[in-house]
Amino acid sequence: MLALGAAGVTAALCAVMVRQRSPELALVLAAAGCVLLLWNTLPLLETVRDVLEELAGLTDLSPTLLRPMLQTVGLALVTKLAAALCRDAGEGSLAAFVEVAGAAAAVVVALPLLKMVLQLILGLL
Repeated sequence: MLALGAAGVTAALCAVMVRQRSPELALVLAAAGCVLLLWNTLPLLETVRDVLEELAGLTDLSPTLLRPMLQTVGLALVTKLAAALCRDAGEGSLAAFVEVAGAAAAVVVALPLLKMVLQLILGLL
């Protein structure tokens, strides 16, 4: 994690130094830094997925319950990254729309969970 943090700070400092002369290049540099950090973070997310699948196996939970949760986490990460890049580009309104679109996508992904919860409640009644 220390290496990822150092890479992030280095990319941010480079973007700040370049921003004075070429704001467009600074945005591209920041986006490249984000993609690099995200790419190196994926193994951590795979570990989380593996642990959740193991816990699901221990508790006899269906993998279909975990999938929407993992997809929602992925959507949240991508949405946060995209909104931050939009803000860096000076597009606050676009960043807000990206966040709204990400929230809507998360709700759509979570609908199967809601359906399962309602079926469970109806089964108990």
